[in-house]
Amino acid sequence: MSIANSIRQQIPPIHPEGYPFIGGFALASLILFWLWSPLGWIGVVLTVWCALFFRDPVRVTPVRDGIIVSPADGRVSLVMQALPPAELGLGDKPLPRVSIFMSVFNCHVNRSPVAGRIDRIAYRPGAFINAELDKASEDNERNALVISTPNGRIGVVQIAGLVARRIVCFVKEGQSIGAGERFGLIRFGSRLDVYMPEGTRALVSEGQTAVAGETVLADFRDADSGRTFRAD
Repeated sequence: MSIANSIRQQIPPIHPEGYPFIGGFALASLILFWLWSPLGWIGVVLTVWCALFFRDPVRVTPVRDGIIVSPADGRVSLVMQALPPAELGLGDKPLPRVSIFMSVFNCHVNRSPVAGRIDRIAYRPGAFINAELDKASEDNERNALVISTPNGRIGVVQIAGLVARRIVCFVKEGQSIGAGERFGLIRFGSRLDVYMPEGTRALVSEGQTAVAGETVLADFRDADSGRTFRAD
C-alpha cells in the first residue's frame, strides 16, 4: 500500500453539507492573508476545524432487533424519565430519555438509533439556549422523529444549541431506515434526545462518551447473543 493511500484511509471523509462552509472559511483565509498574514494563519486553523466538524467517518453498527444505538457522538449529559415533546405523539407520561450533548469538536452527523419506519417528522422553531440545560428540550429549536419498531416507538429529537442555527434532516415520513443509517446533522453544537418505550433500561450513564451508530444505549433483550455488525 502506498503512503498516499494509507494517509487517505486515515482521514475521514467530509459530508457534502460541509463543503460550502469549508469553502467560505478557505476564501476568508485567503483574504486575511492578503490583509495580514498572521490573520490568515488563524483562518487556516479555523478552516481545518470546520473540515473536522463536518467529518463523516465509517461506523460499525451492531445489528439485531431490540438494540438502541447512540444517534450522536458526544457526552451522555442526562439519563432520566422525561415527558416527551407533544409533537412526538408518544403520550403524556414520562418516558426513559437519554440525552447526548455534542460540542463543536464532535462529529455532527446523526444516525438512526434503531431500524424501523419513520412515522412522523415534526420541526419546531425556538430559542438557542445552552443545549446542556434540561429546559433546552422544550425551549430550543428542534426537529423530532418517531420511528416505529417491533419493540415500540422511539422518539429522536435533534435540538439546536447555543451556537447552532440550522438543523438538517435527510429523511422523510414513511421511509424505512436501518440502525446506524444517517438521518441528519446539526451545525455547530447541539444535542440529541432519545425517548424509549416505558420500562426500557438505559445501559449508559451520565458523563459517558457515546459514539454515533456504535454505542448501545439500551437493549430490549437480556442476552447479548446473536448480535452482528455492519460497517457504514
